Amino acid sequence: MKKITISALAVAVLLWAGCGKKARQDSQTDQLQGTITVSGAWALYPMVVKWAEEFQKIHPQVKIDIAAGGAGKGMADCLAQVVDIGMVSREIYPAEIEKGAWWVSVTKDAVVPTVNENNPVLKDLLAKGITREGFIRLWITGQTRRWGQIVGNENADSVHVYTRSDACGAAQTWAEFLGKKQEDLLGVGVYGDPGLTEAVKKDALGIGFNNIGYAYDAKTKRQIDQIKVLPIDVNGNGLIDADEDCYGDRDKIVQAIATGKYPSPPARALHLVCQGKPKNKIVLEFIRWILTDGQKYVSESGYINLSDEKLQEELEKLKAD
Repeated sequence: MKKITISALAVAVLLWAGCGKKARQDSQTDQLQGTITVSGAWALYPMVVKWAEEFQKIHPQVKIDIAAGGAGKGMADCLAQVVDIGMVSREIYPAEIEKGAWWVSVTKDAVVPTVNENNPVLKDLLAKGITREGFIRLWITGQTRRWGQIVGNENADSVHVYTRSDACGAAQTWAEFLGKKQEDLLGVGVYGDPGLTEAVKKDALGIGFNNIGYAYDAKTKRQIDQIKVLPIDVNGNGLIDADEDCYGDRDKIVQAIATGKYPSPPARALHLVCQGKPKNKIVLEFIRWILTDGQKYVSESGYINLSDEKLQEELEKLKAD
């Protein structure tokens, strides 16, 4: 009888050990693993990098490869299934939807006009700003050629207008603000957000536009050295009023975008786009996490949170058909 008891105990121990081993294997199987590839908008690049870093802390077996290159590249890459996710910083066009573009909005930011801190009429520019019509005369018709024409004095220095050479959301959004498309923008074409920032930094007579992430320093929240964000005279009265003065630091411009004081466009939503609704589990979970827990990193990264209602609307797109 004693021998039988010992045998039964041994069997029980073996069964327990086997169940324990299976449980550990199942846990490992459930752990997300694999690679997610992302490309596209410079505007979203810093935010997606932050999201990727935090997501990989939770899921260390997931690798996320991210490359910037403009919204046009992000859209083209995802539609061609070269990447899992495209970053797009403009509206999604009907022709892209017809090709299978599926997207969720994940955050907001804006495009701001920029000049060099050594601009010869900087004091007047900051006090008066430029109206939408004034920007049209610079980027669309080319009627304005001298800085004195902008501020109403005799300054004869030429205006050096810069735009983007890559198909991008920033240029398209800025063009929409001026009633046109990116291909209608005049100026010297420069590749990428960092490139356009550098062009204006090196040219005292230059004027350009940037996503806010490339006009404000991420750590200090102040405007980037050698760059001044140019105020938009929204009401056209020739002065930057108190309610239009929202450019001093990143927190001020973010607040203005969030409350609607900064015009839209150039304020806009930013999107993640796929070729059809993702079937890859890790891609779906990454997007789901971005729309939920990942939102806590938005404000600290210098972006603007979507409303709770908008986030819920985007989450609905992830549900099974």
